[in-house]
Amino acid sequence: MFEETLFTSQFWEWFIIIPTVGGILACFGLIYWLGSDTQKPGEQVETMGHVWDETLEEYNNPLPRWWLNMFYITLIFGIIYLIRYPGLGSYAGTLEWTELEEYKYEMWAANTRYGPLYEKYKNEPITALIENDTATNLGHSLYMTYCTTCHGSDAGGVPGFPNLRDEDWLYGGNPAAIETTIKNGRNGNMPAWQAVIGDDGVKQVTQYVLSLSGRDHNQATAAQGQKTYATMCIACHGPTGKGNQMLGAPNLTDNIWLYGGSPKTIETTIANGRQGKMPAHGDFLGEAKVHLLATYIYSLSLDK
Repeated sequence: MFEETLFTSQFWEWFIIIPTVGGILACFGLIYWLGSDTQKPGEQVETMGHVWDETLEEYNNPLPRWWLNMFYITLIFGIIYLIRYPGLGSYAGTLEWTELEEYKYEMWAANTRYGPLYEKYKNEPITALIENDTATNLGHSLYMTYCTTCHGSDAGGVPGFPNLRDEDWLYGGNPAAIETTIKNGRNGNMPAWQAVIGDDGVKQVTQYVLSLSGRDHNQATAAQGQKTYATMCIACHGPTGKGNQMLGAPNLTDNIWLYGGSPKTIETTIANGRQGKMPAHGDFLGEAKVHLLATYIYSLSLDK
């Protein structure tokens, strides 16, 4: 009965089984007691002592037989259910039904029914599919199902999750790069620098980063920050701050900020680092759906 279990102890098995079985037996006993007719023939029915409207009294009659039978049927149904389906600890039931197998079946049925709708576009180039309204609408449906939690329903993004409607791409915005990002996911890692360059170094680099995008900054402090940048930051963000899409290092000159562009936020990013993760969807969605999803996202940056 307990060969395969996710429980850490059999205590939890019996913690479920005993109250469940005991509750059913107790209900049988309670219903039997409430349905028992202890009144002798010809004996006057007692009242419960409750009186309403001067003469309206509650008599102590047993429950109607049809009503009792409905309770019994419910309990018998519960017993049959617990024998056939899981409900007693890790007991799988005689049908061995599981949510996982049910999910697999529903996915199989959905793929059988809707799969051909996606497969017909799998081999068409994304640059051509963006002109196909049916294809982009399918991609939009996929986006609304799987992507809105992070990127928003309008694909405008939120702090930490990029805007997909502009032309600023961490790993590249061509169709192949977008498809690779969706399929394989991305892991971004901005190391923390406070322990290396200190508080003053963080403030100096912040001023230099602000200067790269033409924002208000302290020139003297930025000059000091440029020296630190050339030592610590240039490998990823490049000598001019344009970034490196091979590494996912952002462009620091365009005034587009993934985590926010206020001086305080930039200081926090430099001091503590950032770890961004885009989960891989390739195994889950399959190539055909990834292709259509990439089509929709690519179309957004073209203002189609």
